Amino acid sequence: MKNILLLFLLSISCTILSAQENNWKSKVDDSILNKLAETDEVEFLVVLKDKANLSLAKSLSTKNEKAQYVYASLKSHADKSQKDLKKYLDAEAVPYQSLFIVNVLKLSGDYSLLETIANRTDVKRVMANPSVSFSAPVRETAPLQKTLEWGLERIGVDQVWQMGIRGEGVVVGGQDTGYEWTHPAIVDTYRGNQTSGVDHNYNWHDAIHEISPLHNDSIPDPSLNPCGLDVDYPCDDHNHGTHTMGTMVGLDGENEIGVAPESEWCACRSMERGYGTPFTYLECFQWFVAPTDLNNENADPSKAPHVIANSWGCPEMEGCNPDNFYLLEEGVDNLKAAGTVVVVSAGNDGSECSSISKPASMFENSFSVGATNAQDTIAGFSSRGPVIIDDSGRTKPNISAPGVQVRSCIRDSSYATWSGTSMAGPHVAGVVALMISANPDLAGHVDTIEHIIEQTAVQLATEQECGGLTEADIPNNTYGYGRIDALAAVEMAMATMISSASKIDNELVNVFPNPTTGILFVDSNGTEISDLRLIAVSGKMQEVSLVNNQIDISNLPEGAYVLQFRIGETGQTISHKMVMLTHK
Repeated sequence: MKNILLLFLLSISCTILSAQENNWKSKVDDSILNKLAETDEVEFLVVLKDKANLSLAKSLSTKNEKAQYVYASLKSHADKSQKDLKKYLDAEAVPYQSLFIVNVLKLSGDYSLLETIANRTDVKRVMANPSVSFSAPVRETAPLQKTLEWGLERIGVDQVWQMGIRGEGVVVGGQDTGYEWTHPAIVDTYRGNQTSGVDHNYNWHDAIHEISPLHNDSIPDPSLNPCGLDVDYPCDDHNHGTHTMGTMVGLDGENEIGVAPESEWCACRSMERGYGTPFTYLECFQWFVAPTDLNNENADPSKAPHVIANSWGCPEMEGCNPDNFYLLEEGVDNLKAAGTVVVVSAGNDGSECSSISKPASMFENSFSVGATNAQDTIAGFSSRGPVIIDDSGRTKPNISAPGVQVRSCIRDSSYATWSGTSMAGPHVAGVVALMISANPDLAGHVDTIEHIIEQTAVQLATEQECGGLTEADIPNNTYGYGRIDALAAVEMAMATMISSASKIDNELVNVFPNPTTGILFVDSNGTEISDLRLIAVSGKMQEVSLVNNQIDISNLPEGAYVLQFRIGETGQTISHKMVMLTHK
């Protein structure tokens, strides 16, 4: 009897130990484990548990404040939470690439390394990095024409130009197959091309470091790509990116193809001849939060673009699924929090309902764009909502824009007429540039910009009752709020007042946001702060401290306060305005 009991206990112990030994596998994508059964080493993404809290970004008043705050918060959080894992990888001589836009590292390893990493308590998930393709447009050749493009005329761009508004003072961005920056239609608007000379630092980033396996090349030779890898100047290995940029800012003499021809542009290549990965898109998202020099160093959030255009998607057959959607969605969310409008083409998977089912057009914070023709009718290829793959049922697209037979620039100083939602999205990004140029105070206020575009759109009804919405419903899952109207959007933008009360400004020390939910950020502009005081209106002194340029006052009651700084050895005291704490 004792022997039977002993065997029973041993059996239970072995079962428990076996379950514990395999528990790490629940964190790992099955595709990674399947690949390791066939090969010795695979590439994977390590997602850490901690996530930065960016809730204060909404209370900031300017684009630069939002970008600085989001960059500092994400970078500081990633550096701290990734420190131990990086220390281990460095000790084991394992190469890796880390991001801060989301808390992720990319590396390659064998079964043993995978098990070790997945067993770590700070690791949330180990994900695959599948190759992703964009929605290829329908192509038609087009000769050079000196004319205003039909799409620009249809949405009233020429009337906005007559008001003297052409996008001046605004920076648009694109992540795509790259860009032929020397094309006559976009060379003058490239931010790196100044009268003092050409400088690609902070204006271009290449996230393509290897040949995509989806090309099925016998040897992944970098020479197979017409641009090469890690190039230090804007180059297009496909044509798609150049075409989209032309619709945003293109102008070649009287050949008018771009919505905002006096805006400047910067860019990131996220696709290798049409194929990217979640990591390459996230790498570009990160660069747009805080552009870097060509060595990917010295990040500067003040050089972030106001709006970016995205024309790519990751279907389930290529590795994106509800289990890993959140990673790309977090990247979109964080870029929006930094004050950048994220315009995303809806996709060319129509005309069935719920065909918007891929990152990034399906996300709440992506400003998704469907395609219309010259008759203001939805294109048959344009993807529809509602989004059901994530059980949200959200209405998409947000808006529609010209996307059928759109002529723009391509490589070799040529032009082509293409159709696709990839052609529609850049129209919207260009209109955002016109709006901010008309009212610079709108910069960084993404929700307000998107609301104006939606409310001023030409409302278009549909007989296609996707998601139970009827012909009378606006927005609907075919057109969204309707076809974009540049003139109406700019006129409403000019009439919109933006409060700037969220920042306390002093030439020596800046403090934001105001009001705050508990954390104040301090920009001392290099000035040494020797002492800090916080005084309630009652006259009571509060004990606070400045740590990493932040003041935590979340433990104090709601009310008005005076913030005083003593400056360096001079002893000069700076007293700021009243700071209202509004705890949630």
